[in-house]
Amino acid sequence: QVQLVESGGGLVQPGSSHTLSCAVSSFPDGYYAIGWFRQAPGKEREGVSCITLQDGAAFYADSVKGRFTISKVNAKDTVYLQMNSLKSEDTAVYYCGLFVGSTDRAKVLWSKEIEYASWGQGTQVTVSS
Repeated sequence: QVQLVESGGGLVQPGSSHTLSCAVSSFPDGYYAIGWFRQAPGKEREGVSCITLQDGAAFYADSVKGRFTISKVNAKDTVYLQMNSLKSEDTAVYYCGLFVGSTDRAKVLWSKEIEYASWGQGTQVTVSS
């Protein structure tokens, strides 16, 4: 079973940049993707971004498009979420998860929690001065 571990959370200033990491026990062969979700207090978990492992196709929520960048380093079995121009509304617990499916499937369904086979434990990001 693929295991995921998030790291990099913390307290950050509004307008600053910060990077989260998702270490995967091993990038699986086949059609998979790694997605980042977040959950703010009192709100539902929402999809933030996703990257396919085969071809590196990336998808973003409108709320982070242009500010966040997702990337992967195959040699390290790690996916990163670079967050720029952080706002207070970005405060949340951030989770990474394993999406099962092709790039065409990810393009349509990456933001649906039910499509994910496993999750990390989450890392807290607090944006505050």
